[in-house]
Amino acid sequence: MSESSATYPSLRNRVVFITGGGSGIGAALSQAFARHGAKVAFVDIALDESRALVDSIAATTGNAPLFLPCDIRDITALRKAVDEIRAKLGPIEVLVNNAANDERHPIENVTPEYWDNRMEVNLRPMFFAVQAVIPDMRAKRQGSIVNFGSVSWKKAQGGMPAYTAAKAAIHGLTRGLARDLGGDNIRVNTLVPGWVMTQRQLSLWLTPEADAARAREQCLPLRVLPEHIAAMALFLAADDSVACSAQEFIVDGGWT
Repeated sequence: MSESSATYPSLRNRVVFITGGGSGIGAALSQAFARHGAKVAFVDIALDESRALVDSIAATTGNAPLFLPCDIRDITALRKAVDEIRAKLGPIEVLVNNAANDERHPIENVTPEYWDNRMEVNLRPMFFAVQAVIPDMRAKRQGSIVNFGSVSWKKAQGGMPAYTAAKAAIHGLTRGLARDLGGDNIRVNTLVPGWVMTQRQLSLWLTPEADAARAREQCLPLRVLPEHIAAMALFLAADDSVACSAQEFIVDGGWT
């Protein structure tokens, strides 16, 4: 975070739950919220990376997040994680549904079992995480839920139909939840990252040709980084976005 970046006093001491908060975009989210003084808790399956991140954040901010190992496909385990966060940190006021897996898969190779697995990773946990935290938000008569979408389906990207289907569904989920929960002052929005240059993307998908195409198509001459996504998440979690709900917030350098 640069010296000119916004700060959000309303996030101080606010309990923030992040799924997939141990690496990639999730790590940037955990760092950003911890820097703002939030009580951060996150789940992840990347044990070594997550534990190293906790140590790093503790060293740089003095505000160590709570890490709970959890495979979000296991809804019982996800619910138990929410219960533990509530017991240790207090009622959850912000949910950031970040965890996902954009594994490529040709149409011909998709089995019913693989399709169901993609939904179990990329869509189903979002709803059940919301279901688990809304009693806290309703009791406080406020809350912010940030569901992570994707520009992949907006750009008609091929090569991963189950992933793009799940990500498109999230936009409908957000809008329906925003209507159901708005009466309790609970805001629900979709944060839509562009092609974010995480280590995973750099290692697996970014070729010189693909990067050149991205640069031509984006309006802005920059690479979208995890901290750009975190900056939007902070705004959506803070009281500054109190009148924002049922909306999409795209952070892609003008790519779509």
